[in-house]
Amino acid sequence: MGPTEQIQQKVAVVTGAARGIGAAVSRELANRGAKAVILVDRSDDVLNVASAINQSSDRTVAEAVVGDTCDAAFRERVFDEAAPKHGLATICVPAAGITRDALSVRVDKETGRAEIYPVETFREVTEINLIAPIYWGLEMVARIAEDRHRRGLTRWEPEEGIQGAVIFLGSISSQGNKGQISYAVTKAALEGAAATLTKEAMFHGVRSALIHPGFTDTPMARALGDEFLNKNVLPHTQLRRLIRPEEIADAVCFMISNSAVSGELWADAGWHPPA
Repeated sequence: MGPTEQIQQKVAVVTGAARGIGAAVSRELANRGAKAVILVDRSDDVLNVASAINQSSDRTVAEAVVGDTCDAAFRERVFDEAAPKHGLATICVPAAGITRDALSVRVDKETGRAEIYPVETFREVTEINLIAPIYWGLEMVARIAEDRHRRGLTRWEPEEGIQGAVIFLGSISSQGNKGQISYAVTKAALEGAAATLTKEAMFHGVRSALIHPGFTDTPMARALGDEFLNKNVLPHTQLRRLIRPEEIADAVCFMISNSAVSGELWADAGWHPPA
């Protein structure tokens, strides 16, 4: 297979597509010949991203859908509506995520009272960063499995060709990072999800893998502030700059296109969390 045959004329679903890595992945999939890219985000900004992709592609390839990625009914509707219009989705990149950074335990200097990271916040991050991505991936696998059953197919055989791919978005913070107890946990947990789905979904011919981006030039990273980035990030990376979203998108497409790639890919520019 050529480097883009797993993408050309395929239908892809990308969450968190209004900005950052999700938007870059959507653009790159369109550039590499995807038949349709469904851009999902809770922000209306995703409409502008889809419009810009269509303009630059000189074809109608991107379709924006606004909604909550944690809503199961919304998730099902996205796949339900995509199939009749474009065909079965066989690429899923659930990139939506948030950070709610704070120390896990912080002592108030005046009162001496220890404040624990709010469990409600932990649950919010877990819902968006961990549970939702897993279920977007599972939704696509389920649709492929049902389609195969309708066609009288059972266990996938290599001569059929790869049937689909789910690429999860981890993070270098999965190794542990100060002030990111909830974010780090969710990104580390995706390792187990991808590893398990790899073993299960291959029965239906669907691959699963995980990419761990480093500090990427996105609104999430920029929110840390230039002072923090210049002191704690850039001097400790091989590139001495933020990773470009397009570089992560290229790596994601490599993982989709190359069937021999499995497990995890670290796109960290050489940065590792300090002790």
